[in-house]
Amino acid sequence: MKHIIIKRIHPTLSAVVAVLSIATGTSLFAQGAILPNLSPTPTFSVSTVPSNGDLNPYGVAFVPQGFPTDGLLSPGDILVSNFNASSNVQGTGTTIVKIDSSGHQSLFFQGKNGLGLTTALGVLRGGFIIVGNLPTNTPSGMCTETTPGEETGVGKGSLLVIDRFGHHVGTIRSKHFLNGPWDLTVSDQTSTAAVFVSDVLNGAVTRLDLNVDPSSGVAVAAMTRIASGYTRRCDPAALVVGPTGLALDPSGLLYVASTGDNAIYAVPNANISTGDHGKGALVVSDPAHMHGPLGLARSGNGDLITSQGDAVNPDPNHPSEIVEYSAAGTFVAEFSIDSAPGSAFGLALRPTSNGFVFAAVDDGMNVLDIWVVQQTP
Repeated sequence: MKHIIIKRIHPTLSAVVAVLSIATGTSLFAQGAILPNLSPTPTFSVSTVPSNGDLNPYGVAFVPQGFPTDGLLSPGDILVSNFNASSNVQGTGTTIVKIDSSGHQSLFFQGKNGLGLTTALGVLRGGFIIVGNLPTNTPSGMCTETTPGEETGVGKGSLLVIDRFGHHVGTIRSKHFLNGPWDLTVSDQTSTAAVFVSDVLNGAVTRLDLNVDPSSGVAVAAMTRIASGYTRRCDPAALVVGPTGLALDPSGLLYVASTGDNAIYAVPNANISTGDHGKGALVVSDPAHMHGPLGLARSGNGDLITSQGDAVNPDPNHPSEIVEYSAAGTFVAEFSIDSAPGSAFGLALRPTSNGFVFAAVDDGMNVLDIWVVQQTP
């Protein structure tokens, strides 16, 4: 397969109301590859900065079909969580913004001071949003490891439960299982859901089995650690480094982007496992193209799409990369989302009836880049 590298030319921050159509015929798009079908200029490039000035967008999640429409959200909307406050101190952001299908941004949720909303962002069809919280508790927003496994500078992590009206309606805490919730993915059956959460401070992944009721809320039925042993540490640039992006395939195989290990692993039977599988099996180890994998998504054909944060194995010639691999770990394509390093983080992919929508944060520019791709007959 031809290796395609697309260098991004950043557009203005106006939300261009347009749909990008690409005639592909029997091209890579028909086979399910994503990155080779992206234009160098996104369909929309939308500011993620709300009125309170929060910065550093991290998490990205689509509102799914079937989500209740009597609140502030509609299916197809995109949510983005902010990790920094207007001070730009890490681990102090309190907001989630909504971006609708026309590229218009508005505030969906604003929590109280003392939060730091992470990449762990997911939407449940039952009408609730789950978002990770890992606040810093020092003015510098720096993490320091005093003894192995013991950090100062970061507070107690948690998952916040937010309803469809933007109200904080619950908090899920567990130092053992949710010490530092950093990213998540959801397997949603509407009345129940399995939420897989990467813990950047414990170097582990936990499955939360939830009962979801639109009237009474979200209840945790069980928490199970299903993977562990990933490299984790404090980091002067990234605050913390550890397991981040997660993607689940239909068989129950859970892919884990481990930033510190500069690799992607696969954990078997993640949806039913009752035990810890360690790191799982190594799927991708590619120092040439991988530079600290963060966000992770899986395409319809099984390809893995991952953002590179440049905190590990940086390459000044290829900063802020998004890279696509086959399910077997073969390199497919890459492109740079920003000429400055450390700008790529959260991403999400939504299939449509005749194409897909791909969204990725550029946290250097504080924007969400959105590609709407349609296959023409």
